[in-house]
Amino acid sequence: MQAGKKEEIMNLKKERSEKTKRSSSDEGLLSASGGRIRPVAMGVAVALMLVLTQFSPVVAEEAAAGNSAAGNSASLENTVPDAAQLMKEAHLVMFYAADDGVAEVQMKIVNSRGKERLREFAMMRLDLEEGGRQDYYTYFRKPHDVSRMSFMVHKLPKKTDNRWIYIPSVDLIKRISSDDKASSFVGSDFTYEDISGRHWTEDDHKLLKEDTYNNRKVYVVESIPREKYKGFARKVTFIDAENRLILKEEYYNAKGELARIFTAERIEEHDGILTPAYRKMENVKKKQYTTVEFSGIRYNVGMKESIFSERFLKNPPREYIK
Repeated sequence: MQAGKKEEIMNLKKERSEKTKRSSSDEGLLSASGGRIRPVAMGVAVALMLVLTQFSPVVAEEAAAGNSAAGNSASLENTVPDAAQLMKEAHLVMFYAADDGVAEVQMKIVNSRGKERLREFAMMRLDLEEGGRQDYYTYFRKPHDVSRMSFMVHKLPKKTDNRWIYIPSVDLIKRISSDDKASSFVGSDFTYEDISGRHWTEDDHKLLKEDTYNNRKVYVVESIPREKYKGFARKVTFIDAENRLILKEEYYNAKGELARIFTAERIEEHDGILTPAYRKMENVKKKQYTTVEFSGIRYNVGMKESIFSERFLKNPPREYIK
């Protein structure tokens, strides 16, 4: 990656982060508990609208006029960005926040009989290209049979990802298949693609309507894969109109049946960045669900690309994984 291009991306992210951080000082910033999100103060809304102007000149015009982009359904056609633009913005907000990030994760898998399985791991992420290449690192702590196992991904949008796993019981690093983006992530109801995000250019998008979800104004977007895909045949996404966070997603199979439902159950602010810190994926067909709770969230820690190498699979970076 050229140094100039990387510096340009870093500056863009820094600008977005600073604007969001300034907005967070206003009273009433997004915060949620039990799935209910409190209203955002008008000053924050205006600041967030300014952030969005990087992506949408239509929204910028509305902000300059002092209007809400979602405030008048009668002018929907003239005020709302197109569906593909909305999905792009939502993707960047959800999966490319800041330059890097680290967090502890507790995953709970609950089957149809109510039996629970727990997984605990640390996750690290480094963005190398805005909306493009990313590196991921996962270090498992519990349960005992996967303790000290590590998993690394070099995400290459529009191409096949590179993945490695380290199995401590046999002291083995193995490169693994990456043609299974729609497969379960560590036995949960999330897929690998749910964790890293599906690139918006892989689907055709259509804005269905404006609506309200958990007292938030949302845009509802339908997405259809451009090529046959086993993960879903149709997806409906509920995007927060003010900050572009994805609040809910419905996944339908080829028969038109609702298969899975994703919900952002709790949203928190960390380092000035709004983060869905508690997420749930319900498998409607299997009548089971998985929850993921993040803690110790940190952004812009200055992570180095060299960490995402085979050498560190055996020896996790202690400055981030203690």
